[in-house]
Amino acid sequence: MNNYSKKRGALLVTTLGSFLTPFMGSSINVALPSIAKEFAMDVILMNWVAMSFLLTAAASLVPFGRVADLYGRKRVFVYGLIVYVVSSLLSATSASPILIILYRAFQGIGSAMIFATAAAILTSVFPLVERGKVLGINAASIYLGLSLGPSLGGLMTQNLSWRSLFIFNALIGLVAILIVFWKLNGEWAEAKGEKFDLIGSVTYGLALVILMYGISLFPHDLGLLLTTLGALGLVAFIVWESRIKSPVLDISLFRKNVTFAFSNLAALINYSATFAVGYLLSLYLQNVKGLSPQDAGMVLLIQPAVMSIFSPIAGRLSDKIEPRVLASAGMALTTVSLFLFTSLGDKTPMSFITANLLLIGLGFGLFSSPNTNAVMSSVKKRFYGIASATLATMRSVGQMLSMGIVTTIFAVYMGRIQITPESYPIFLKSANLAFIVFSVLCFAGIFASLARGKLRS
Repeated sequence: MNNYSKKRGALLVTTLGSFLTPFMGSSINVALPSIAKEFAMDVILMNWVAMSFLLTAAASLVPFGRVADLYGRKRVFVYGLIVYVVSSLLSATSASPILIILYRAFQGIGSAMIFATAAAILTSVFPLVERGKVLGINAASIYLGLSLGPSLGGLMTQNLSWRSLFIFNALIGLVAILIVFWKLNGEWAEAKGEKFDLIGSVTYGLALVILMYGISLFPHDLGLLLTTLGALGLVAFIVWESRIKSPVLDISLFRKNVTFAFSNLAALINYSATFAVGYLLSLYLQNVKGLSPQDAGMVLLIQPAVMSIFSPIAGRLSDKIEPRVLASAGMALTTVSLFLFTSLGDKTPMSFITANLLLIGLGFGLFSSPNTNAVMSSVKKRFYGIASATLATMRSVGQMLSMGIVTTIFAVYMGRIQITPESYPIFLKSANLAFIVFSVLCFAGIFASLARGKLRS
């Protein structure tokens, strides 16, 4: 097989793999009410259908990134697709709340294996001068999944039932597996022969699960306790990793590699500041503005659609222009958009909301691909898997932090009440405060992005 065919196969299979998880994540949110109704779930159990996936994915990303560097990135990617397909089919046949939560947890593990290796495979196959372009295409597939999830997921749930979403995901996964065996020859395991750090992996996974679960319980005392324990567990993990010969995560990547450290920090901040925007606006549009779920979904499509258009362009530009310049510009645009949303009120015109979603989509599109390019190009080949996994972990933890911020603000200002016309004023104040916090976070992220230094000498 010639090099061009190998490149094309790698791009096609990783694009399909990267589409799966965001599509599942955004479509399942539309399907949750139907799932809860069928199984008579309370709100806590319903939340765990989404939470179980996020927790297992975040906890296993870094260990699987290390496994991929040791034993082969294609191997871990294929096994991840198989786990994802099987767990999707099992989810479609779920007969109880506990079973679907369990199967979703396994689906999260499969997703982690895919995301821990997708960018690493692309970085292994494509040279530096083409890397930004293909990572941009990969990012566009993620945003395409986010874009199609609410609309296509709602359509499938309404006409074919929520189970069809899992079957659809399984079919795409099967296609990806066939393409791997047909088009993707070769293997990449630059850290082959080194030992796998089991103690560090277990410590990391448990600490992150406890931390993220604690954040989901804020502002209750148990949430604070678990968050503290999880943070202490991560400190213990860092100390352990600094002392052993073959760590699951080489801490020196953060200590000695400024570009790697600050690019990951910028990603964490960006996701923390932006992930809950769609959630807040969905509540606002359907309650305060009185839009139907379908119409609200169409409005919210604007942001990920713009992301999917501009990510490949920004990725291609980052092959020629310093990634920190493009990524920092994107972060700045996102900050402006978040700040403008702090004035959201019941009289805010839809044209303002639409224009601002365009702006935040452009900002995120400019940030994501160049930032990924900076992370993957700042490490040696033997660390591609762990670099890809670390970046994906920043995304998962950032998403949880973003929702944790909103949950805490709502709990403090609104309490356990429903959003009704009487509570609209306090809801708007809570949303405005959340956007203020996000604006400040994103503003700080500009400096984290700029601090990464130059990628090219």
